[in-house]
This record gives sequence, structure tokens and C-alpha cells, in this order.
Amino acid sequence: MTVRVLGIDPGLTRCGVGIVDVAANRSATLVDVQVLRSSPDLSLERRLLLIGEGLEELLDRHQPQFVAIERVFAQQNVSTVMGTAQISGVALMLAARRGLTVTLHTPSEVKAAITGYGSADKKQVGTMVARVLGLAEIPKPADAADALALAICHAWRTGAGGGVLPTSGTVAAGNRSTPARTPGALTPAQKAWRDAERGNAPGAAAATSAAHRRLNR
Repeated sequence: MTVRVLGIDPGLTRCGVGIVDVAANRSATLVDVQVLRSSPDLSLERRLLLIGEGLEELLDRHQPQFVAIERVFAQQNVSTVMGTAQISGVALMLAARRGLTVTLHTPSEVKAAITGYGSADKKQVGTMVARVLGLAEIPKPADAADALALAICHAWRTGAGGGVLPTSGTVAAGNRSTPARTPGALTPAQKAWRDAERGNAPGAAAATSAAHRRLNR
């Protein structure tokens, strides 16, 4: 049994979208990754429509069970925050229309889940995403890697491990606890590092090549 999660790194100019399948043993497989774009030269309503149409197409084509979105925080660049919040609103509406459970994750939550370190930089996150998914290269641009990290983070944090998979009922009820680990057992992030060092990443080159073809269309 696997769960399919669609992660969104919201942005008005570039919106990263990553879809992964996560098994009960927390192993993750790349399904699709894209960066939806809109030009700053367009009107705001047109830009929102373009990103929204792209999100709709991916939601309908891949039929995820869960949606994970990066939580928006106030920054000095107000225009950037506004665009990010507007795209988040569009994504929330589209997910709700399909009856999907949506969870917002902070950047530090994602970094901690993926790398084991809540202050990891983008390169560290991208490197870990590539290792978890068995990719030969880091997905680029960073928006793509961040979206995949969100999807993986959501599956791991909501129980897609230890034989326990998240369900709409448990997540909606607020059951977001991570199953207890056996003392001395590796975290998902640590296991991914170990497996990568051992070379346990079959089909890496082919998966990465396909991902880059999609991003560069």
C-alpha cells in the first residue's frame, strides 16, 4: 500500500509542484515534478489563472490523496509574500473542491524531516531529496526540490512509515503524530543517507533524466 502526496512550493513567478508515492516502509518514488511559471508582465488575475490551471491539471492527472503546502511567513519583501499567499489560496481552494486533505508545513519542519536538521540550506535539502528518491541529480530549480521535499515530509510526518499510512480520517482529526521508533533505529533521513552511500538507488539516472525533461519543457 502506498500514499500519493502532491507538494506545493507556492510562488507567483515560479510555483514548484512535486508528486511522490510513499510506501509503508517510508520509501519514496518520484511520480512527477514541475515548476509552473507566470510572467510578471501579466496582470495579477491572469497570473493566478495560469498557475491555477497548471495545478488543476496536475491534481486531475495524478489524483493525489493528500496535498502539502509550505506555510507562508511574513518577510521584508511584501510583494513576494502576497504572491505566495495568493497562490496558496488558489491551491487550497482547488484541493478543497476535490475533497482533499491539505496540510501546511513550515520550512523548518520540512528541513528537519528531510535532513534531520531544521536549519539546513537549500543545497542540503535538494541533495537529500535526490537521495531519498534515488535520483542521480538534484531536481532544479530549487522550487522543484522544495516541492518534492514538502511531499516527502508530509508522508513521513503524518505516519507513512512503520506500516502505518495516513488516512483522511486520521489527518482530519488532527492525528499528526509520528509512530514511535524502535530504540536505535534510523530515522528516514538517516536511512536514506545510508542507502545512498551503499549505492541502493536503482534507476537513478533514468528517473532524474525524466524529471529534468519535464522541468525544461
